[in-house]
Amino acid sequence: MLLKIMIILVLILLSYSILPTYYYKSQHKLTKKNKQVAKVLYLTFDDGPDEKYTPCLLDLLKKYNIKATFFMVAKFAKENPIIVNRIKEEGHYIGLHSVEHKNALFQSRSYTSYDFGESIKIMEELGVSVKYYRPPWGHCNIFTNKEVKKHNMRKVLWDVMAQDWKENTTSDIICDKLLRRSKNGSIICLHDGRGKNEAPSRTIKALEKAIPIWKKEGYEFLIMEDYYE
Repeated sequence: MLLKIMIILVLILLSYSILPTYYYKSQHKLTKKNKQVAKVLYLTFDDGPDEKYTPCLLDLLKKYNIKATFFMVAKFAKENPIIVNRIKEEGHYIGLHSVEHKNALFQSRSYTSYDFGESIKIMEELGVSVKYYRPPWGHCNIFTNKEVKKHNMRKVLWDVMAQDWKENTTSDIICDKLLRRSKNGSIICLHDGRGKNEAPSRTIKALEKAIPIWKKEGYEFLIMEDYYE
């Protein structure tokens, strides 16, 4: 009996979130655009804004005249309206990264609906109309797509991850991963909030090393809206 219950639970989990997540990831790979003539990278940042780290990151991007996309946690955005406004004023793009960074794998239909509705409400109050959505950890459930379509949004994943949130990583390791894994047209996922042991500070230091190298190699940096034009 216990085995049957476990099998049923696994099947429910597979159908509710795991299979929808992997289906979407496979679709992302199939529809990825590779039409860029120039050498292009898309820097994206999740889990912010953070009052300590995001301004430092913005200073670095401004130094090199780089535009990026920030997938914001709506509750963090609500706590940091001045930073949100600065991001807009400096020409960066803002996407949505849920209302409070909960994994869709464990969320009900009603919470999924609340997540989108409350997130969009908060962002609109901050003067931001969100068109792009990145699910926390890249996980979806069977209701995520319905909410995305309902609100006329598009889900965005990534091609390059440098595990910059890890406790035992360093800025040199992050930089090495970025340089080795990135190629023309890559969507790079980094973090300007959350993470262990001041993780975003290591991300910023890694970018201080990587950006001049990318620039020297002839890369330019665009926002996600450019990607889907």
